[in-house]
Amino acid sequence: MIMRAFSLCVALILLNLLHHVHCEHSYKVGRVVKRGCDFYTGKWVFDRSYPLYDASSCPFIEREFDCQKNGRPDKNYLKYRWQPTGCNLPRFNGRYLLSRLRGKRIMFVGDSLSLNQWQSLTCMLHRAVPEARYSLTRIGYISTFTFPAYNVEVLFDRNALLVDIKRTSKGRAIKLDSIKKSAKVWKGIDVLIFNSWHWWTHTGRETPWDFIQVGGKSYRNLNRFVAYKIALNTWAKWIDSNVNPKKTKVFFLGVSPDHINGYFWGQPHANQCAGQTQPLLHHSYRGGPHPAQQLLEKVLSTMSKPVHLLNVTTLSQLRKDGHPSFYGHGHRSIDCSHWCLPGVPDTWNQLLYAALITN
Repeated sequence: MIMRAFSLCVALILLNLLHHVHCEHSYKVGRVVKRGCDFYTGKWVFDRSYPLYDASSCPFIEREFDCQKNGRPDKNYLKYRWQPTGCNLPRFNGRYLLSRLRGKRIMFVGDSLSLNQWQSLTCMLHRAVPEARYSLTRIGYISTFTFPAYNVEVLFDRNALLVDIKRTSKGRAIKLDSIKKSAKVWKGIDVLIFNSWHWWTHTGRETPWDFIQVGGKSYRNLNRFVAYKIALNTWAKWIDSNVNPKKTKVFFLGVSPDHINGYFWGQPHANQCAGQTQPLLHHSYRGGPHPAQQLLEKVLSTMSKPVHLLNVTTLSQLRKDGHPSFYGHGHRSIDCSHWCLPGVPDTWNQLLYAALITN
């Protein structure tokens, strides 16, 4: 009873916090600014020069993201470009980026949405220098894509929760206030791009832990927003204590939305994202701000070290057409969480590119 009362109390405090987050804009996190322009405010426009690459020319692309190969019949979703209001997003130049990153390592850290983004960037870079040799290896949870000619490594650390999980005699314990084991592989990386949210929402048999540990206490369950906030604060403390901004640039990918409930884009009777063939061609999303994104922004605003938020949530909310739907997992299930490639993650990487070359 005490534990439940504690969880309820903290959850109510957090929900009250979330209610006010949208009014606070005094910090500069999440802005790529060039001549006063915010690259994250804009709309999707049809552009016949898109996509930036063809999936068939990317031999290492994961089958689950290759919607055309999996039989998706429409192609217009490939032709949309993000157009910021009042300025233009720099055209991605993979050869130039590799030159800028020569001798460096860039690492994506997170869940399968990070895999989605990592795959996108490796395809974009391979398209830019198709003649360049590359190697692709995987050891444990770390995948490494290397361009030897540029001495550039693009890595992916599959770590959905960021904080440590420890196997005990009682099962898997997620330690919300511990990150030492996870963070070992992040040291010495030149560019870090983090992401975490979707696995915090899993319940039942899909819950990635058996119980939660924090502050020397154990809990069978905890409000997921509360747990997520504690974990983010643990991550933030590690960044503030261990990262030298002169040597390492840190990014955090905003929450990638799913499109499971048609009500949120004005089609309450839609079969999730199935059959959606074009984006919402305006600036707003009926579902409103994503609460996990608001919480993430709040945590980032408290940090002493600079972290750039790739603020992709709203622009991705408008892309109800960009998911694999039935064309990701061999028609076995409907996928409205991940993204087709080419597709929306390419824009995430264009925004990453803009941040890297303008800072």
